[in-house]
Amino acid sequence: MTQSNSNRRFPVAKEGWGYAIGLLALGFFAVWMKGNEWAVFFFVLAFCVIAFFRDPDRTPPDDPGTVVSPADGRVIAIENSDRGGKMVGIFLAIYDVHINRSPVEGSIQAINYRAGKFLAAFNKEAARMNEQNAIDIQTNSGENFRVVQIAGLIARRIVNWRLKGDNVEKGERLGLIQFGSRTDIYMPQGYAVSISMGDRVRGGETIIGRSTEK
Repeated sequence: MTQSNSNRRFPVAKEGWGYAIGLLALGFFAVWMKGNEWAVFFFVLAFCVIAFFRDPDRTPPDDPGTVVSPADGRVIAIENSDRGGKMVGIFLAIYDVHINRSPVEGSIQAINYRAGKFLAAFNKEAARMNEQNAIDIQTNSGENFRVVQIAGLIARRIVNWRLKGDNVEKGERLGLIQFGSRTDIYMPQGYAVSISMGDRVRGGETIIGRSTEK
């Protein structure tokens, strides 16, 4: 797991620049060597890397008592959690935006990284056995949420942009997972899930839960 500054507005995350520049350099070198087939290969690969690391702005809904998705992707799990509320698991395919976002406004109480395996992110055991980083967020009203970044079969690097004690807005960037992954969110009691299995969600925008008390 690595850590870096989250205050970014460039449309491509900084972590992707090195990959893209390296591939572009190889492409231009291939052009110079008159290896046009290799040049096309490296330029296409560079485009794919830039697309993977894209970092779009998102506008979260103003509705009070709502929880937004912490990631783009497809809902692959909705379960009761041992924390007393609901857990929603989101699978991020290679073509999805891989920026993770805060589901609520609050302050970060803890960040816990755990080494582990690299099972396919859609595997039911991935949430329990894979390398992961848990971010605990407490709202101003004292409710506790947890976002878990989970590495996948291809994803081998979890990137965290936050520190314990940071204040975050709903939909604000938390980090990313490189090259395919899974993100789980644990909601406290008093929140009902507002999405279904198989739904596509957008990080920072799609409402995935609502308070039953507001």
